[in-house]
Amino acid sequence: MKSRINSHYIKYDCKRICQGDILRDFDYPSWVSITLNLDGKKIAKVSKIKFPYVVILSQECDLEKDFENRSILNQNLGEVEDLDQEAKQDKYIPSILLCPAYLAESLKEGKHLAELHLKMDRKNKDKWADIKNNEVPRYHYLQNDASLQIPLLTIDFKHYFTIPRDELYKVFKDHYIGTVNELFREALSQRFAFYLSRIGLPELENRLHNS
Repeated sequence: MKSRINSHYIKYDCKRICQGDILRDFDYPSWVSITLNLDGKKIAKVSKIKFPYVVILSQECDLEKDFENRSILNQNLGEVEDLDQEAKQDKYIPSILLCPAYLAESLKEGKHLAELHLKMDRKNKDKWADIKNNEVPRYHYLQNDASLQIPLLTIDFKHYFTIPRDELYKVFKDHYIGTVNELFREALSQRFAFYLSRIGLPELENRLHNS
């Protein structure tokens, strides 16, 4: 049966976070360092990395159940002492998984992490053609959508991080621009899972064994 999906992206009402959501101009707090001032008081300094785009990769069913479960819990808090089974937090997720999505041309030229003073490989014509066709396990190429202001993007599966769930909910509406549509987000999820599950086998010497 022919799919009814006719676009790479869809835009939701931001009621909740969904798998495949794309966020723009996202600040990731990569590190917190503690120092002492002259009075001996502790000072916390947060180091941040600004990614032009990030994509939510946590499973859709987990995000949905977490949202529904917390909604039920919030409705019941303060009303009853003993919450019923529906209001318990077995669907709770503490953090949400994201991958940076780099501007495709910048990644092709190896300049996508220049702000971090990292020099990356420049992709030659053949390698780039394979990346664009999603034939390189490490990368996932995303098409553009001018109506949603989504440019050509490339995800590097080596780069991923988590954000506390509650903290992400505080800011995601300000950065949300669209969502990878069904089937396309499933392909993205499967490719990411495949890349993380790869196994590096040792190189063993070939030896002749006497019977």
